[in-house]
Amino acid sequence: MRKDYDFTGAKRARDVPHLAKLQAEMAGKTRITMRVDNAVLAAFKARAESSGGSYQTMMNEALKQYTLGLSMADVVRQAIREEMNSA
Repeated sequence: MRKDYDFTGAKRARDVPHLAKLQAEMAGKTRITMRVDNAVLAAFKARAESSGGSYQTMMNEALKQYTLGLSMADVVRQAIREEMNSA
């Protein structure tokens, strides 16, 4: 059963403050669908839960580091440098 919808009074997302904010937050990102091993997803979710972060953000950061050719040792070294400089 199809309903008829009237969009004559509809607004563009950019004209609705909440939707405009959401669009701005997502700028520079693309939604994709990919399949990952259950164990990999569980590990990211567990780390995110223990740190209070988002597993999707953590996965994105891991992919970003991989594309930059960074090893785990590189990441740890950088974190130590940042901590030493801030102390």
